[in-house]
Amino acid sequence: MLKQCYTVRVNIILFEAHELTRPLARKDERTIHLLKVLRKRVGDSFEAGILEGERGTGRIENIRLDGSVSFSLSLNEEILPDLYPLCLAVGFARPIQIRRILRDLSSMGVEAVNFMGTELGEKSYRDTKLFSDGGARSAMIEGAAQARDTRIPLLRVYKNLDEWLNERPWDKTRDGEEYNPFKVRPLLIAADNIRPEGSMANLSALGQPMVLAIGSERGWTDGERERLESAGFLRLSLGDRALRTETACIVAATIALEKMGVLG
Repeated sequence: MLKQCYTVRVNIILFEAHELTRPLARKDERTIHLLKVLRKRVGDSFEAGILEGERGTGRIENIRLDGSVSFSLSLNEEILPDLYPLCLAVGFARPIQIRRILRDLSSMGVEAVNFMGTELGEKSYRDTKLFSDGGARSAMIEGAAQARDTRIPLLRVYKNLDEWLNERPWDKTRDGEEYNPFKVRPLLIAADNIRPEGSMANLSALGQPMVLAIGSERGWTDGERERLESAGFLRLSLGDRALRTETACIVAATIALEKMGVLG
């Protein structure tokens, strides 16, 4: 499941819990990264962690004749603070863009990423196998490894905007339970450069969770704008320029995190 995560330099080697009892195979990208990129040898240590668990160090115990690597872990470091209370809902993009969006948002530490169909989005993009073949998860793990974190965003996929608005996933925990009603409710924002009601630059959201809806590269229809407004979303601009979906996601997430006060 993790075989595609380490094609680039990463800062921590992540393991699934069920992988701890067997060596890393010779062709595993983590083996290649340890031996070819980091040039580690028997007895050398490396930063390691268990996905959704603790961090610490790993040690190469043996490099077997078949090229596989036996290792041990000492996980005694605290995990990073909680992921930032930011959820992005994004219109389906090209599969290569979806991978980059998931990788970069995971690296930024957002709590949740949702993908949904939009009326102006390319219908064929919904058929990508990234969400069923492990590719989406691999992209998020790559982002977490870059950030030296062991946690990845919660990923959900919806057929269309209406299904997403009806479910209101931002009102649920990772286990699907309703949030405590006394918790701070999130600020709901829909990025809209065509008919905005204001600008994200003027947003005041210090200490407040946020949900950001990002449409397809062709934006929202008037019907979608009306449904977003009815659901309580403010339509705010990211500026005058038309952005690619992946660029809009990073720009919007960066502005949101800054306005929430978590980047200081």
